[in-house]
Amino acid sequence: MELNHSQKLALGFGGAFIVAGIVLSTLVFPFWNFVREDVFEDVEILGNNDGICYVETLDNIPKTIENCNLQKGDKVTIKYGEGLAWASVVEP
Repeated sequence: MELNHSQKLALGFGGAFIVAGIVLSTLVFPFWNFVREDVFEDVEILGNNDGICYVETLDNIPKTIENCNLQKGDKVTIKYGEGLAWASVVEP
C-alpha cells in the first residue's frame, strides 16, 4: 500500500506527537511523583469526633483517621502517605 504525501505528513506529525508525549511524561513530569512513600509512625490519639480521630505526626501535618473507634490518649501505629493529611491505623 502506497501512502500519499498528506498521509505521510500526518503519520510523521502523529509519531512526533507520541514521542513528545513520552519524553514529557518521563523526563519533565515523571509518573513516580504520583506514588507516595508509606510512612509508619507511633502516635497518640488527640481526639475522636464522631468516628474521626485526629493525630499529630512528625511531618507537622495533622492527620485524620476515618471510621475510628479509639479514644483520646490511646497509642497506635498509623500508616500515611508522605505529605498527606489522612492516615489509617495499622492493625498488629
